[in-house]
Amino acid sequence: MSQKNETPVLIVALLLTVGVAGGALWWISRRSPNLGGLLPSSSPSSTGSPTSGSTPAATPSSPGANPPSTQPGQGSTFAQVQGVPSGLFNYGGSTSWAPIRLKVDPAIQAARSEFRLRYVDPIGRPPSSGAGIAMVLDGQLAFSQSSNPIKEAEYQQAKQRGFALKGVAVAIDGLAVAVNPSLNVSGLTLDQLKGIYIGKITNWSQVGGPNLSIVPYSRPINSGGTVELFVGNILGGQSFGSRVKFVSTTTEALRALAKSPGGIYYASAPEVVPQCTIKPIAVGRQSNALVLPYQGSLVSTAECQGQGKRNQLNIDSFQRGDYPITRNLFVVVKQNNGAEQQAGEAYANLLLSAQGQELVSQAGFVRIR
Repeated sequence: MSQKNETPVLIVALLLTVGVAGGALWWISRRSPNLGGLLPSSSPSSTGSPTSGSTPAATPSSPGANPPSTQPGQGSTFAQVQGVPSGLFNYGGSTSWAPIRLKVDPAIQAARSEFRLRYVDPIGRPPSSGAGIAMVLDGQLAFSQSSNPIKEAEYQQAKQRGFALKGVAVAIDGLAVAVNPSLNVSGLTLDQLKGIYIGKITNWSQVGGPNLSIVPYSRPINSGGTVELFVGNILGGQSFGSRVKFVSTTTEALRALAKSPGGIYYASAPEVVPQCTIKPIAVGRQSNALVLPYQGSLVSTAECQGQGKRNQLNIDSFQRGDYPITRNLFVVVKQNNGAEQQAGEAYANLLLSAQGQELVSQAGFVRIR
């Protein structure tokens, strides 16, 4: 065959070869998995870092959190969650987590008997978010429960000990403000609340109430994440005024509030909103935007005590961030590639499962997903 006749044949053969190769590449690309979908979320609300640890996840000017994406190991039910280790694991921390420990943890134990949990109190100091993280740092706990993000100093202490810390957000909480049921005050702005606790506002008549002295109650500054959040975000770092009466527990405070016509107290919303002997009030950034921490109409003391009715948490406002004092609850995981890390990650995944989030809601908190 002459060179003149060979040229068209070669061109056709080349075009056929390119077409076949291109079609094969297209078919392979359509069949391959999307590897990017397997990567974990980088949201700071679900994974702590030295940068995110120094900034609260939820403040009086920001919503609680965005729902984290599904992570490897999480399932719909406790039985489906992967990577749950066998053994006995110590844990502890925030007092605000108490309703979750009562509601969720027994269900975890029933479904995953191999994953045994033992709550441990600190020695010589009250339980708190900070105390729990300190016990993780010292090797006394496998993981801890915190109502505050991990602090920069805590990250650095972990680094000095040869490991890292990670905070996994699993629920949304809020601080509720309560008064005596007889007090005729509908709500307070954040500035008014600050004025009361630094001693600038001393009589309820200064905020539209009766001529009655204000008796503010609080737990001490070193008693946990709730007080730290209040001092940092509401008081702007200022000290409590001299009129503040300090109590050791929320139970003690609520009992005192029920007997004090001019009393006021703040605590984790699930610990306050359902109570019968006090009245939760609305709070807001502005006087024309006060938001109640409960749904619907206020359940009276008589209905609460006699008929068993309870005020229900204002879940929608907490999730949207309309309610001005919200925060995330974190599982603090010790990242040391050991049994502690496996236990902490498993506990967080159990809480983030569909079953875990439903029980978190039943415990009075707002689900994060």
